[in-house]
Amino acid sequence: MMPANHPSAICDTDHVDQRVFLRNVGWDAYEALLSARGDDGGVRITYCNGELELMTPSVDHESLKTRLARLLETYAEIKDIELEGYGSWTLKEKAKRLGAEADECYLVGPIRRAPKVPDIAIEVIWTSGGVDKLAVYRGLGVPEFWFWEDGTLRFFVLQDETYLAATRSRALPELDPALIVRCMGEPTQTRAIRALRTALLGTPAAPDSGR
Repeated sequence: MMPANHPSAICDTDHVDQRVFLRNVGWDAYEALLSARGDDGGVRITYCNGELELMTPSVDHESLKTRLARLLETYAEIKDIELEGYGSWTLKEKAKRLGAEADECYLVGPIRRAPKVPDIAIEVIWTSGGVDKLAVYRGLGVPEFWFWEDGTLRFFVLQDETYLAATRSRALPELDPALIVRCMGEPTQTRAIRALRTALLGTPAAPDSGR
């Protein structure tokens, strides 16, 4: 397998996703990398027909994906929606030579026995470039894919084996994306959750501690 070119090193590496790209990687080598990594979620692996990406997310990436996950889970709690989180569930299909690990994955509604894919996969784009995630998740048959990038939340829904851009989630049609974006802009995760609860329930936010 041959390593692809990658961006020059950046001094402040804590704030940049670290990526390594490999080409001409066989399926067995991909499986071996997954096995060698084990349950350590510090490195996420994406595989697309011989092209492989290993990504170590930055602290900013992890903060954003956790904030979005907390908002989504709080929304589901308030709206009494069954929502089951699966984190960076490893999705793979040997016949299609595809594999991926999203930032967050969810099933919506009653839990199905032995689900093959989540209803929603979410990716935060903090550092540009890399394997075409839309192509991978489309091939894996994930019904809905969310991107968070540059303060924007985008939805893609699967229809006739093609992802179509959508203005709202199909799995959670009453979820207001503008509200989520507004809450994502709060200075802390705690304030983001408070803002969401205030918007949905009308309860006043807790006093500002000044921190």
